[in-house]
Amino acid sequence: MSSNFWKRAIITILILFVLAGIGLLAYIISKKSEPVILPPVKVTNVGLRSVIGLSVQGREIEAYTYGSGPKQFVFVGGIHGGYEWNSVLLAYKLKDYLLTNPSLVPANLTVTVIPDANPDGVYLVTGKTGPFTVADVKENLPSGTGRFNADKVDLNRNFDCDWQATSTWKGNIVSAGTAAFSEPEAKAIRDFVLKNKPAVMVFLHSQSNAVYASQCGKGILPETRNIMNLYAKAAGYPAVDVFDSYAVTGAVEDWLSSINIPAITVELKTHETIEWDKNLAGIKALLDYGGKEEVSI
Repeated sequence: MSSNFWKRAIITILILFVLAGIGLLAYIISKKSEPVILPPVKVTNVGLRSVIGLSVQGREIEAYTYGSGPKQFVFVGGIHGGYEWNSVLLAYKLKDYLLTNPSLVPANLTVTVIPDANPDGVYLVTGKTGPFTVADVKENLPSGTGRFNADKVDLNRNFDCDWQATSTWKGNIVSAGTAAFSEPEAKAIRDFVLKNKPAVMVFLHSQSNAVYASQCGKGILPETRNIMNLYAKAAGYPAVDVFDSYAVTGAVEDWLSSINIPAITVELKTHETIEWDKNLAGIKALLDYGGKEEVSI
């Protein structure tokens, strides 16, 4: 064979090697440029829903939890049902706000929202189970409609602090149940508290336009007074040690005080508005306070 043949063969082989090398280099570069896909990061307790009990008529009492810190702050709406429907709307608004603003919850806190502690009472006024709007609220109902549960018991008279079979509301005699915790809604809150041992509980009501402390025979807990003043100052409500418009027995906040859990009552100014900006300021102040490591609650 001629020398030209071998020259052409060698050149062809070299070209093939070069092309193969270029192809390999291009493949390596393309693989390096692909984005690295990391496994999804699991976010702990962002609006985790649970059911803590059922009402007399079998409606679920829901709780929504955010964060996973060792100290738990709990916000409860609607223990007086449809009569105080705006307290339920406020709690639902807080639930949704925490879902879209999870950074509001400090790392050392867990926040739970129980929007509706008396769903049967809310149903009487709204015709809805679960979230509702102002447009769902029925008009021209008799005063007090939806305040009690389906057993016609005032749930905020059914807890074990100075419990009596009857109590008062605006001068009216109301049923407080057959015994402390006779009602399933009260049992649900009791069992939730005893299981979770929250550091602070806030109950949303209307329409006394104030923040109240709690006590049960031993005076106001020091931490209760602290959080009452803190929330009231931030939200612009008066801070009041004792509700004294009429005698109240068997209140949930007072029962909590008896087992050394700080609890306050936030009373909205009317039965129609949620006063969101004011209460968000109070909630933020409370969570900021609880988020401080030096604060031991």
